Amino acid sequence: MFKVSDHTFAVCAYKQSPFLGECIDSLLKQTVLSRVIVCTSTPNDYIKGLCDEYSLPLYVSHGCSGIARDWNFALKAADCPLVTIAHQDDVYKPEYFESALSYLNRAKRPLLFFSGYSELRGQDECDNNTLLNIKRLMLRPLERQKNSSSVFVRRRILSLGDPIDCPSITYVLPNLPSPLFKEDYYGSLDWQMLEEVSRLSGDFTYNPAVLMSHRIHAGSETSSLIESHQRSDEDLDMFCKFWPRPIALLISKAYSLSQKSNG
Repeated sequence: MFKVSDHTFAVCAYKQSPFLGECIDSLLKQTVLSRVIVCTSTPNDYIKGLCDEYSLPLYVSHGCSGIARDWNFALKAADCPLVTIAHQDDVYKPEYFESALSYLNRAKRPLLFFSGYSELRGQDECDNNTLLNIKRLMLRPLERQKNSSSVFVRRRILSLGDPIDCPSITYVLPNLPSPLFKEDYYGSLDWQMLEEVSRLSGDFTYNPAVLMSHRIHAGSETSSLIESHQRSDEDLDMFCKFWPRPIALLISKAYSLSQKSNG
């Protein structure tokens, strides 16, 4: 059985996000409080000031930065079995960790926990749009506990795209490979990680309730990747892991249309 002390929220902070304080505040208002740390490869007075304000430890990664390196560094800095990599722009509902702990402790061999999510655009929260509903439909088989350990079900879901919101994931590190994220992908590295983990023996534990909010704004890393077309190129490579290339091309073109909602 996992305990509260087995978990850490590792906030990945980059440059000077105006939303970082809101993210941290949401983690400190969880119904079940666990450890919170801040990790960065771009140390500055703004991040340090927020860590001082909230009395949080700050871990600085030196050398070359990159999303995969930053996320792997955060997992290592957390130094515990259960880690949620909190993205600096996002907000977590008060019940997120309480739910994660409950679901993980019900599973025989959990690999990860993830939840439903909403979108934040400015101060407006949306939990009912076409893209979100499609993703929830894709994930519906995992609402049945018996499917959570099915490699076939997980891979069929991921073969049509990545419906799992990365910031909603809590990782069970003793049951996962290390390093978890590979540096050969930049925009789709979470999908690549899930594709590899989907092959493992264990459970994808899923609570469809909306337990966090993912912020969509023009300055986000996702929006920048879409604008440069790097995300679409990587997504095609991912579809080729599941389908012959001609079929992957067709699915990728349809999938790329959904990315316009990130603008």
